Amino acid sequence: MTSIARVALPSGTITTALAAAAIPAAGWAAHNVVWHRRLADASRDKLTGALRRDAWEPRIQRFITRYGDNALLLICDVDHFKTFNDDFGHHVGDLVLKSTASRLMEWAGSRGIVGRMGGDGGDEFVVGAWVGAGRRSLRLDQLNRALREPVDTGDGPAVDVAVSIGAAAPDVIGTRDRERLQRAADVAMYAGKHTGQPVLATRAHADVATINGRRPGRIGTHAGPEAA
Repeated sequence: MTSIARVALPSGTITTALAAAAIPAAGWAAHNVVWHRRLADASRDKLTGALRRDAWEPRIQRFITRYGDNALLLICDVDHFKTFNDDFGHHVGDLVLKSTASRLMEWAGSRGIVGRMGGDGGDEFVVGAWVGAGRRSLRLDQLNRALREPVDTGDGPAVDVAVSIGAAAPDVIGTRDRERLQRAADVAMYAGKHTGQPVLATRAHADVATINGRRPGRIGTHAGPEAA
């Protein structure tokens, strides 16, 4: 009969061996965490935390496709943004952008999407939010009030802020195409510029002629001054 030799290892040796075996797994787990963080950071604007264009465009389309008529797409533009930089300094302008993005994220909630338009120098944001048809006016009014709250500058007086808001809903515009909804929201935002009131787009807003795919007066259209 063949005998099997049993070798007893000290308990400390077993513990050390198990710990050594766990190191590669722990290392890969830590690597994955760092990697995902880097991917998340790459998709977000460093100043505001809002998504960059290449991240928000596909996500908002998926959002609209998923939530259908309960999806609301907004374009929000900080009024007279240049004056914050000119009159108070770029650090105040940065605070206004960060505050605006934070308020938009809070309003949109965990399911919402907030992106920054125009790259690092942009003072416009795009938002995808879940808002039922019967609550659109109420929710837009709530957002308008939140965005108009003065921004604390820390070392100086708070500055007053106004943000023009245009919104578009799939059932009103008759499409779930992100680009067409975005265009309608953009035109509605421009129609309500400096009025202090958000504008919910109609099909008439969606049918406004564009140049290079953008509302006349936009950067890149070469057809008039940009909206302030």
